[in-house]
Amino acid sequence: MLTSDFNFGLPEELIAQHPSGVRGQDKLMLLNRVTGEVEHHMMDDLPDLIEPGTLMIFNNSRVRRARVYGIKETTGRETEFMFLNTIDKECCIWNTMVKSAKKQKPGMHYKFPDGTVAQIIEHEGNAGTEFRALKFDFAIDEDWFERNGHIPLPPYIRREDTVEDSERYQNVYATDTGSAACPTAGLHFTNEMLSRLDAKGIERKFVTLHVGLGTFLPVREENIENHKMHEEWYTIPKETADAINKAKKEGRPILAVGTTSVRTLESAGRSLRELTEFSSKTHEQTEWVRAGTSSTSIFMYPGYKFKVVDKMFTNFHTPESTLIMLVSAFAGRENILNAYKTAIENKYRFFSYGDCMYIC
Repeated sequence: MLTSDFNFGLPEELIAQHPSGVRGQDKLMLLNRVTGEVEHHMMDDLPDLIEPGTLMIFNNSRVRRARVYGIKETTGRETEFMFLNTIDKECCIWNTMVKSAKKQKPGMHYKFPDGTVAQIIEHEGNAGTEFRALKFDFAIDEDWFERNGHIPLPPYIRREDTVEDSERYQNVYATDTGSAACPTAGLHFTNEMLSRLDAKGIERKFVTLHVGLGTFLPVREENIENHKMHEEWYTIPKETADAINKAKKEGRPILAVGTTSVRTLESAGRSLRELTEFSSKTHEQTEWVRAGTSSTSIFMYPGYKFKVVDKMFTNFHTPESTLIMLVSAFAGRENILNAYKTAIENKYRFFSYGDCMYIC
């Protein structure tokens, strides 16, 4: 399957540059993944569209102020670093994505806004890529990012971050800081909406997947099967795993909010072979997912068989991205592209600050 199979034309004016005036006041498309039929709603309608007893899974990762600008000591020029994750906590080494990476070489030093200095060092796998390892003389923490960093808005938002983004580019339920990009499907939810879902008998639990930029890197391979995903760490609490396994046993649907929740659940799910063997021996499946912390580089595209997720709430994704490939695996490529065409005709707003889709 070709990367170009997931391309579509999008008018520039439909790429949302700002969040909606009030959180949660967004268009909502309902897509039937079997028939491809589309309905137009508003986010406010969501509780009435979800079957009572559904278990919703949210990613509670909070966005770090991960975009930090350093001054190269040899030239005095400003260089943008996107901090992704620690490589070695004891040695204070971070994995970063760097603008103009070919010019940023091992041995170079950079001074950050508070006077902190770091050096690029050799790291296996970074040669020839946009990633660089930065070594500090002391451990940097979240306070350091708060002092020095900016909200890491995606590149298709063509402006600098503002005070408004500090609130609006975070989910209201986010608690665990560590993402370099927001799990943006959750941006549509308000505390009032969560209360309405509770009142409807819709259960909700949380997982944590700290979003790196590997998910959002362009697919550069002509054949999608050759694309390699970067690893991201996730955690599924025992309470969440127990709730998922109970819902599955009782035949209640699992609704994943956002592609990061989907990737977490499908990564933690037993293999189809394990499910079949276990079920045939006991005649009753009792453990679809396992609690714990692990890493995932799962890549879902058409042909993938979903083990855990039954329904999905998501945003509208960029052309030729791993994210549009994931939703195409879930709902069918033609259904997704037809739905996107309809969204464009109806002036839906696209990408992180845009409108949303409920696939069921």
